Amino acid sequence: MRIISGKYRRRKLLANPGQTTRPITDRVKVALFDRLEEKLAGACVADVFAGTGSLGLEALSRGARLAVLIEQDHRAWELLRDNVQAIGVENESLCWRTNALRSSFKPKGLDDWTPYDIVFFDPPYRFMEGAGASSEPYKALARLAREDVTADDALLVIRTARPAQFDVPPPWTLVEKMTPSSMALHFFAKTSP
Repeated sequence: MRIISGKYRRRKLLANPGQTTRPITDRVKVALFDRLEEKLAGACVADVFAGTGSLGLEALSRGARLAVLIEQDHRAWELLRDNVQAIGVENESLCWRTNALRSSFKPKGLDDWTPYDIVFFDPPYRFMEGAGASSEPYKALARLAREDVTADDALLVIRTARPAQFDVPPPWTLVEKMTPSSMALHFFAKTSP
């Protein structure tokens, strides 16, 4: 696993062995970040279910200003911290060990790190399959939609298994879906009511 492009290009990232995290392939990461290129410069980013930080650190490499990297698993979080230190982005990133499904998404004492312009939401696939209005992922996405958490023109990217069906709360509106390999990348814009 590595950073593909930008100022930290070719830096290797530690990965968590086993099934705790699902690293995104280089090919899919290129397609994703080509789609986000115009929105990245100076952006505040949240990488929810960050794993070892592949998406959030790629965003920093490509011009994002700040990245909040949320991960609950202890081993993945340790590797995430190691990756942040190895790249030298401690001042531009926050490794937040918390339950993403219950998080406020607002780090205490860091008001200038929100609202987020881009949110990567990459939970274990089973969390999103059939997620409806009473599910924890749906409620987490509703908290992410609050005006003090995400910008008015925020973009939300959810990665799921390709056939996954799920609901998202307003004001998130699906604007694009990419289906590389066995996964799907869903792009949601935050829209006014």
